Amino acid sequence: MALRLCHSLRLPPPSSTPSSLRSRILRCSAEYQSLRQSLDTRKFVLEVKEKLEREHSELPIGKNGRDDEDMILWFLKDRKFSVEDAVTKLSIAIKWRQDFGVSELSEESVSNLYGTGKAYVHDFLDVHGRPVLLVVASKHFPGKQDPVENEKLCVLLLERALSKLPSGTEDILGIFDLRGFRTENGDVLFLKFLIDVFYYYYPKRLGEVLFVDAPFMFQPIWQLVKPLLKSYASLVRFCDAGTVRKEYFTEETVPADFRG
Repeated sequence: MALRLCHSLRLPPPSSTPSSLRSRILRCSAEYQSLRQSLDTRKFVLEVKEKLEREHSELPIGKNGRDDEDMILWFLKDRKFSVEDAVTKLSIAIKWRQDFGVSELSEESVSNLYGTGKAYVHDFLDVHGRPVLLVVASKHFPGKQDPVENEKLCVLLLERALSKLPSGTEDILGIFDLRGFRTENGDVLFLKFLIDVFYYYYPKRLGEVLFVDAPFMFQPIWQLVKPLLKSYASLVRFCDAGTVRKEYFTEETVPADFRG
C-alpha cells in the first residue's frame, strides 16, 4: 500500500514542495521503509524456523520451542539477523530449557529457598517500565544452600520477571542489594551461572544491573567476574540505596527495603 501511494504521487523533491505535501511524502516514505523492514524480518524468521525443523526436528515445538516465532525473532535480533548464528544459539537454548526443566519450575520445586527472601520479583515496574528482579546478597549462603535449587530459583524468577514485560518493553532491571554482604555470601560459581544464563539463554533481556552499596570486600569478587561479563559489564552500575529510591522508582513503587 505504501509503495503504491508513493508511486502515485509523482511529485517533485520534498525540498521544493509545500510543507503539508512534503509531510505526506515523508510519511509515505517512512511507511514504505517500515513495510520493507517488516517483510524482511518475516523472511528471516521463516528461514530460521524452517532450518530448525530440518536440522533439529528433535527439539520441542510450542511456546519457547523451535517454532516459537517471537523467540526466533529475539534471537535473530541478538545475532544481528544472521540466520546461521541464530539457529546455532537457539538450538542450544531450546535444548537447555528442555534439559533444565524450565517449564516445570514452580514455587514447590524450590520450596527450601523460595521463602527466604533472597531473591524476588518486585510487584511494580521501575520508572522506565521494566520488570524488576531483586537479589538480597546477605541472604545467599552457598555453603548451606543447594546450588541446584539456587539455579532453579534464579530461572523461575527470571521467567516470572519476563512474563511481566509490558508491550514495547524488551528487558528487565536487576538489582543486587549488597548491604550486609559478607565473605560467606560470596559465590563466584553462581555469578558465572547467571552470566551464562543471560548470555546464552536470555540474551539482551537484562537492560541494567545495579550493585547497591557494595562493601570493600565485594571488590575482589567483582574483579574476578568483570572479565567474564565482557560487553555486559557496561550494564553494571554501582550506586547507593538513595539512588535506587530516587532515580528508579516513585514514592509509591519503591521496594520496601529501599524506602527512606
